[in-house]
Amino acid sequence: MRQRWSEQTILDAAVELLFGSERDELFSMRKLASELGTDSSSLYRHFRNRTELMLAIVDHVLVQAMHGYQRQGTWRARLVDLTLRSWDAYAALPQLAKDTSHYPGSGPGSQLVIEETLQALSDAGVPEELIPEWYHRLVTLSVSLISTHAASQSSGPTEQKRRLETFRVITLGADPADYPALSRFARRIEPIGFTRESFLATVELVLDAVPAPGAN
Repeated sequence: MRQRWSEQTILDAAVELLFGSERDELFSMRKLASELGTDSSSLYRHFRNRTELMLAIVDHVLVQAMHGYQRQGTWRARLVDLTLRSWDAYAALPQLAKDTSHYPGSGPGSQLVIEETLQALSDAGVPEELIPEWYHRLVTLSVSLISTHAASQSSGPTEQKRRLETFRVITLGADPADYPALSRFARRIEPIGFTRESFLATVELVLDAVPAPGAN
């Protein structure tokens, strides 16, 4: 008799599969079903299609990322905490992170992140009519940076090396007379160079501009 898997078990297995997959290996419902020792029809009892499954996985990851979160500290410290929790959660799952803009989540994890972000902006004293705008600025920036970083990391080492070599040809071959700054920094820059620290520094630039009384 075919085993019936719970939604929680399926999502746990999906995260494990994404975590253990090669970076250039595509995720599919067929591979997930194989991981569970069943066929795709078992998954369709819980998720009508791949999009619905991916939405649930994103939210599952957010729930895990928000585990232990407490609303404490300044509004700014809370927003930093929220953005770094998202970065840390997706850093280990580049295949999922690169598609976060397509799969924004649709469950309790997403609700909690949105609620805490809006509440932090409100506690900062941002005028109520501006809170949605600043919410979108912060979330769009975070998702874009996380997705871009993930896309650069999700390809295999051969593809990453090829991209870097192409970039080096363009930068190192620049004429110093025409491109003096590029020539000066050519050996120290990469196509996309993002770390957790640089991600945070970029988020901090946005937080510096938040119209909060006494923020600066």
